[in-house]
Amino acid sequence: MLPAQANIGKNEAEMTRCSNDGFGSTAQRHPFYNHSPIIAMIRRTQSRAGFLVLAVSLSVAVLAQESSGSQSTTPPASTQPAPATQQGQAQAPAGQTPTQAPSTQAPTGQTPAQTPATQPQTPPKTPVDSTYDEVHIKPRIDPDKPPAPKDPNAARDPNVPTPAELDPSLKTHTKPYKVEVDLVLIPVTITDPMNRLVTGLEKDNFVVMDNGQKQEIRHFSSEDAPISLGVVFDMSGSMKDKIEKSREAVVEFFKTANPQDEFFMVAFNEKPVLLSDFTQSIESIQGQLVYAEPKGRTALLDSIYLAISKMREAHNQKKALLIISDGGDNHSRYTESEIKSLVKEADVQIYGIGLYSSAPGTIEEQSGPATLSTITDVTGGRTFTVDNPNELADVATKIGIELRNQYVLGYRPTTPVKDGKWRKVKVKLNPPKGLPPLTVYAKSGYYAPSE
Repeated sequence: MLPAQANIGKNEAEMTRCSNDGFGSTAQRHPFYNHSPIIAMIRRTQSRAGFLVLAVSLSVAVLAQESSGSQSTTPPASTQPAPATQQGQAQAPAGQTPTQAPSTQAPTGQTPAQTPATQPQTPPKTPVDSTYDEVHIKPRIDPDKPPAPKDPNAARDPNVPTPAELDPSLKTHTKPYKVEVDLVLIPVTITDPMNRLVTGLEKDNFVVMDNGQKQEIRHFSSEDAPISLGVVFDMSGSMKDKIEKSREAVVEFFKTANPQDEFFMVAFNEKPVLLSDFTQSIESIQGQLVYAEPKGRTALLDSIYLAISKMREAHNQKKALLIISDGGDNHSRYTESEIKSLVKEADVQIYGIGLYSSAPGTIEEQSGPATLSTITDVTGGRTFTVDNPNELADVATKIGIELRNQYVLGYRPTTPVKDGKWRKVKVKLNPPKGLPPLTVYAKSGYYAPSE
C-alpha cells in the first residue's frame, strides 16, 4: 500500500513536506488524520477553492461536536426537573430568591472537601403534617419550642399552634377571671366621750350606707399601713409668737411616722412654697423650718391647693394632710367653695390644728375656725383647737397616733353607677354592749367615676 501522502494533491504534498522538518509527518503526529472522513474529502480535493470550502466545513463540524458534547453533560433546564428539596440541601424559604437558597452541605462531621464524590440518592423529604408544596410549606410544629409571643391585638395565625395545642393539659373550660376596680375604701376613726381612740372593734360592728342603701363590707382592716403625709405650715406675720411651738409640733408629728412613711411640707404666708419635697428624713424638714421666718399675710386656701396637687405624687395608698394655722384666709386666689370641691375629689384625709385668738379682730379671723373645720370634716379628718401653744406638740402627736389606729372599710356599691356625681356615705356603729356612746369620723362621700 502506498503511503498516505501519495494520494494527496500537489499543494497538500508541498504543505506536508514543509511540516516534516524535525517533527515527523502529519500522519505520524496525528494518527486520526488517516481515519477521519473529513481527511478523505481533503484527499479527493485538488483545487485551492475546494480546500477552503472543506476548511469551513471542518470548523462547523468541530463546533457541532463541541455543542453535542456540552448537551450530553448538562441537560437543558426545560427537560431537567428541579426537586424542591435535595439530599443535603435545604428548601429555600418562601419569598427567598434563588440566589439566597443555601448551597449543598457536607454530611455532619465532614468538610466540603471531604464529601464523597458519589452518594446514594434518596427521595426528597417533605415537611411533617403538611401537603407538599415547594412554595407554601406549613411550618413544622416543635413541642419543645412554643411560638414567640405576638401582639395580643393582632389576628391569630391559624398555622401557629396555641399553647393548648402544644400541651393539652393547658386546655380548660373556665371563664377568664375579671377583677373589679370599683372598690370604695372608707377610713374610719372611733372615739369615746373623752376623745380617746377606740380600738378592737370588728367588721360586724360597722354599717355602711351608700346613697341610703346598705352595703356589704368586703374589706376590713385595722392595721397600721404606710402613709404619705403632708404638712401645711402657716408662716404669716401673726405666727411670730407661736413659731417655736409650731416647729416643735411638726417634729413631734413626724416622730410618729413609720419607716415606710413619706412626707413633704408646704409653708405659706402671702403665697405657698414647697419647703420640702417627699422625703423620709425628719432632719431634712426640721432644717428647712429653722430658716423659715414668719411675715406677711395668709394664703391658706392656696396652700391647700398646692398640697393636694403635690399629694398626687404620693407612693402610698393612704394619704393625709396636717394644717397648722392661727387664722382665716386673707390673701388667696382660690375661693373657699373651690377648695371644698377639690378636697371632695381628692382621696386625702385632712386634719387641722387651729391656734385661734380668743378675741378675733377681722372677719377672716372670725370665720377661720368654721372654714378649716368644713374642709377637714368632709375628708374624714377633724380640726383640733388649741388655746395654749404649749399644747401643740401633744395634739400633733395625738393626730399621728390616730392616723395609725383607724379602721378601713371597703365595699362595692350594690347599684354601681358611672355618672360622675357625688354619692353620700354614712358609717354607723353597732357598738358592743357596755361601751359608752361612741363618735364616728369618716368622710361624707365620694364622686362616682364618670366612665
